[in-house]
Amino acid sequence: MVRIRIENLRKEFAKTIAVESLNLDIRDKEFFVLLGPSGSGKSTVLNCIAGLEALSGGHVYFDDECVDSLPPEKRDIAMVFQSYALYPHMNVFDNISFSLRIRNVPRVSIEKKVEETSKMLKITDLLKRKPYELSGGERQRVALARAIVRDPKVFLMDEPMSNVDAKLRVSMRAELIRLQKQLRTTTVYVTHDQVEAMTMADRVAILDKGKLQQCDPPIQIYKHPGNMFVGGFIGSPAMNFFDCSWNEKEEYLDAASFKLKLPDNLARIVMDNASSAELSLGVRPQNLTVYEKRESPDHVKAEIYAVEPMGSETLVDLKVGDWIVRAVVSGEYMRRIGDEAWIKIDTKKIYLFDRKTEKNIL
Repeated sequence: MVRIRIENLRKEFAKTIAVESLNLDIRDKEFFVLLGPSGSGKSTVLNCIAGLEALSGGHVYFDDECVDSLPPEKRDIAMVFQSYALYPHMNVFDNISFSLRIRNVPRVSIEKKVEETSKMLKITDLLKRKPYELSGGERQRVALARAIVRDPKVFLMDEPMSNVDAKLRVSMRAELIRLQKQLRTTTVYVTHDQVEAMTMADRVAILDKGKLQQCDPPIQIYKHPGNMFVGGFIGSPAMNFFDCSWNEKEEYLDAASFKLKLPDNLARIVMDNASSAELSLGVRPQNLTVYEKRESPDHVKAEIYAVEPMGSETLVDLKVGDWIVRAVVSGEYMRRIGDEAWIKIDTKKIYLFDRKTEKNIL
């Protein structure tokens, strides 16, 4: 197994900077996820680790060895792609065993390795089939088996579940986690799906426009987002934001359509950390309580803008002044568009971001 260290990585394509000044330390045996929207640079980072892209600057280390000049085949890695990249003219057995055959591994050893790996992934009955005879989930298992059979130092996975249907994706996430812990192989996994990142990763590195935004365990990122981008990207439904001004004298946030009094401990943090009075208030939909009538002076007037029943819960969009915000309420919620409502913001669970730097100041 191996530790991967990325030092001041820079990658340019013509005049476009895909990755800039990236530093990461991926631990031995860790399930590490690169997360971000399309165009954030996450697949480029993976390709640089694999040796498929030449670096424009910086270095990649496996343990203490700089691998910048090593071709992919010398890095002892195995990749699983979004397309699975199976050979269509070969059956499953030959697809899985291909990397062993080109290394002249004895036939008996090949058969033993393929048998062990296919049992692990429950695809023994598929070994004689061709890729076109397989479902998306079966093809993914074959692609995983082809990677696992080599016993590589590192697994690199680029959106391997993006072509799998939603129901199968849930079970495959659990299976991948189990396999990685069983094999204890350092794994770098690329995805744009925050659910995959939150449920699978030991740590997550969030990228945006080629720059690292935050690198922490999933629960740390959810509870303590480092900036507005991370706060808005992690969490479903997405975090609500209100532009507001800080009234230092009376210790409240002025969001134009409402005022929010802060507890003394939060007020002190704001005064110590904000670069100016211009802030953004972040509230997760789960931390907004919706009432039919005003029951407290701190309730904020709103109007029902849209209602989306989801079964066990309902998503409610509310118009608060010029803002449209979202709340999560019980599945039994029965209100109509245009009805008056009142919302309560839980000040113990708010986020405050400096509007100038976009950094979390709480």
